[in-house]
Amino acid sequence: MTAAEQRSRAKAEYDAFVARCPSRDLLDRISDKWVVLALAALRGDGAQPFGADCSGEPRPMRYSELARRMAGVSQKMLTQTLRSLERDGLVARTVTPTVPVTVTYELTDLGLSLHQVIRGLKGWAEAHMDEVFTHRATYDARTG
Repeated sequence: MTAAEQRSRAKAEYDAFVARCPSRDLLDRISDKWVVLALAALRGDGAQPFGADCSGEPRPMRYSELARRMAGVSQKMLTQTLRSLERDGLVARTVTPTVPVTVTYELTDLGLSLHQVIRGLKGWAEAHMDEVFTHRATYDARTG
């Protein structure tokens, strides 16, 4: 069996319901809130700071810009998130030799394809948050 045939066979056998399936690790990574927000920020989704480009088009962003956009993320968590996204091929990191050095991050084609899925999830959460709050309050009142 050739290497390509082995990869094809393994791909056909991926099943996230199987405990040791590698797709579980990937699902764990892409379901992380900071990953979702980083992908959305790099794609230009949502409200933009005053004076920012509101075109909603993907564009390279500097680390500090991402940190401002993703309110509440720690420096350590943002660094870990960006490194994991780069490792998985979802984000490209570009270093420009300036003084000081300029580092930018942008979505790869693979990252853009994942973004299409995540954008729907982010939008659903924003659109249904009031309903979820209502259900939580009802549940909490019922269970004491």
